[in-house]
Amino acid sequence: MAALSLSACASNRGQLGATDYAALPQEQRQQTLAELTGRYKANPRDRNVVIHYAAALRAAGQPQQAAAALEQAMGAYPNDVELSVAYAKALASMGSFDQSIAVLDRAIRPDAPDWNALLVKGASLDQMGRHGEARALYGQAATIAPGEAGIETNLGLSYAMTNELPLAEQHLRRAVQMRGATTQTRQNLALVVGLQGRFEECRAIYAAELPPEQVESNMAYVRALLTQQNRWDMIDKG
Repeated sequence: MAALSLSACASNRGQLGATDYAALPQEQRQQTLAELTGRYKANPRDRNVVIHYAAALRAAGQPQQAAAALEQAMGAYPNDVELSVAYAKALASMGSFDQSIAVLDRAIRPDAPDWNALLVKGASLDQMGRHGEARALYGQAATIAPGEAGIETNLGLSYAMTNELPLAEQHLRRAVQMRGATTQTRQNLALVVGLQGRFEECRAIYAAELPPEQVESNMAYVRALLTQQNRWDMIDKG
């Protein structure tokens, strides 16, 4: 189903590449998780493998297991910012937003903050309804890493959460033109377009990303959201 995804928009670019496994087809996600499970069991102290294993677990809907693996790795690499960001994302996926923010606050250097860490902290703040603080962090992240799709996406989705849909669309349209834009970025744009009643345009964006049966299920989801008074409460925000 269609879903807004906030924290997932932050990317970890370790030695194994990007960790956005949620966008993969289900069969490929399962194969990737099986492969990474084997690699993790063979060497649970390999921090790159741990990061990717945890990302695959989150994509498979197992954030608790992801957090457990990362917590163990944090013992071996207590000052590793990339591990801290991955751990914070797993905690946020569990709904432990305060704990996620506490992990990030320990990892973020005031003199040289990591933009991924700022992005994930902003996503947790958005989930807690602290949208102004979240948007300030996205602005800071954009200064550090201009042109990153994840930052513009999260900013757009922050405005979607406060029902400022034209502003949300504006930022998401920028995001889909930037480096790092994913199918989830484009599907988030489709959802925001659909929630403004432009169904044919919404369908066209989905159709470029998804098989026909999934397009129809997503269109039904958009229409269902429009019938709900508190529609944003229905959306899984990553």
